[in-house]
Amino acid sequence: MPACQPFALTRIADFARSLSRLHRMSHRRPVDDDAIDRAFNAVCQSIWGYTTDDFSDDLLSIADHAWLDTLDEAHARIFAAEHGYDLVDDNGMLADWWGYCWMILAEARGLLTPDNRAAARAAMEEKYLAAPNVIGVIVGR
Repeated sequence: MPACQPFALTRIADFARSLSRLHRMSHRRPVDDDAIDRAFNAVCQSIWGYTTDDFSDDLLSIADHAWLDTLDEAHARIFAAEHGYDLVDDNGMLADWWGYCWMILAEARGLLTPDNRAAARAAMEEKYLAAPNVIGVIVGR
C-alpha cells in the first residue's frame, strides 16, 4: 500500500455536506432512507464517477468481504489515507465511512469500469423484471 501523504488526501467531507446534513437531521426527525441513499450515491458519483450499484459484490474476494466485515473506524481511516482519502469532517468520522471504504476498495481492485457498471445494471434490471407486475425499468443518471 502507498505511504500516507496527508497533503494529497481527497477530503470526502467536502463532497458529502448534503449527506452529512441529512444524517444530522435524522437525529431530530425521521429522514427518508431513499434520500440518504441518493445523497450517498451523489457523493460517490462526484468522487469516483461510480456508485456501489455499479459493481457486483461478487467481484470482491472472500478475503475482501471478511476484511470489510471486521473493519472499524480506526482501520478505515488508515486504509482510506493509504489510498488517498480522508474520512473525517469537522465533527469526526463521516457517518458513511464504511460505504466509502467499499468504494475505495473497489477502486483499488480495479472494479470501477464501464463493463462492470453495465453488468451490474443488467443484473439489477433482470431482478426487477422478474418481480410480478413489473413491465419495465427506468434507469436515470
